[in-house]
Amino acid sequence: MLLEKLSNARGVSGNEAEVREILLDAIQDRVDEHRVDTLGNLIALKKAKGTRQKSALKVMLAAHMDEVGLMIVHHESNGHLRFRKVGGIDDRVLLSKVVLIGKDKIPGVIGVKPIHLLKEKEREEVLEADALTIDIGAKSKEQAEEAVRLGEYATFATEFAEMGERIVKGKAFDDRAGCAALVQILKRDYPFDVYGVFTAQEEVGLRGARVAAYAIEPDFAFALEGTVCDDSPKQKDVSPVTRVGAGPAITIADASLISDRRLVNLLVETAEENRIPYQFKQAIAGGTDAGRISLTKTGVPAVAVAVPTRYIHSPVSLLSLSDFDHLVALVSKALPRLTRL
Repeated sequence: MLLEKLSNARGVSGNEAEVREILLDAIQDRVDEHRVDTLGNLIALKKAKGTRQKSALKVMLAAHMDEVGLMIVHHESNGHLRFRKVGGIDDRVLLSKVVLIGKDKIPGVIGVKPIHLLKEKEREEVLEADALTIDIGAKSKEQAEEAVRLGEYATFATEFAEMGERIVKGKAFDDRAGCAALVQILKRDYPFDVYGVFTAQEEVGLRGARVAAYAIEPDFAFALEGTVCDDSPKQKDVSPVTRVGAGPAITIADASLISDRRLVNLLVETAEENRIPYQFKQAIAGGTDAGRISLTKTGVPAVAVAVPTRYIHSPVSLLSLSDFDHLVALVSKALPRLTRL
């Protein structure tokens, strides 16, 4: 399964090469051209096919390759490693987690004082990342320096696995789910040029999408994502941002974008006509590549649509393969209808 390969691959922002190689292998027989730009985006072009009435439209589909993670910034005298977060990670999820560091996948444990030694006040506090270190079993600074260089990336040591009926868990579903969906969407032919862009450095400022969109100058853009899901039981009866199993989530607005209403309507009408379940993302929070693409040059009509994903930006996430399949179906069926807008 491509999603499994992508989830298990390691690609913190700025270090997407391993993910990019998997994707390049998956798409090279499905597209007419591909290139890697200066920032590390993988840009694939699928030329208009399959109809006499070809359109001059250029459509950009973006999914980001990078994941949140850690970077090693200092060697302590006792052999421990200091680190900084790359992307948005809640300090609460770091304690005692196993990580893999660098190309050699050096295992390490994020250290924390055991509960037996905590003072009562300390038990009520969240330790900040700056107070934590990674223990790789080194006995001295020299041993640590020999094993791990400064600037090396660390990823969570999480393996993809199936959990129950069409539910899977793994790391980096934000946005390896979008990447895997984009590969599937590129299997089909469309009456206009489609640029499938696997972007770099989304988690640290939507950087790759900005560069790629400037070069492509698309007429329309879709960001394919793994998005926030908070459908766990709550004390109050409040609407969750998204629900696992309720279909792909269409963004009307978030912190980076007010989606083009024509594209929102297109997705909704396509879903209803084809009996594809869908939902709306019910929080104006976060941001996606669509937000940055929409501001390119004179502006680009854009929308984000995503697979609901529990526990994103943490060591392990969970999603429904049915939601994933419905995302692929929705976007694949909606794209040909763009010529009517």
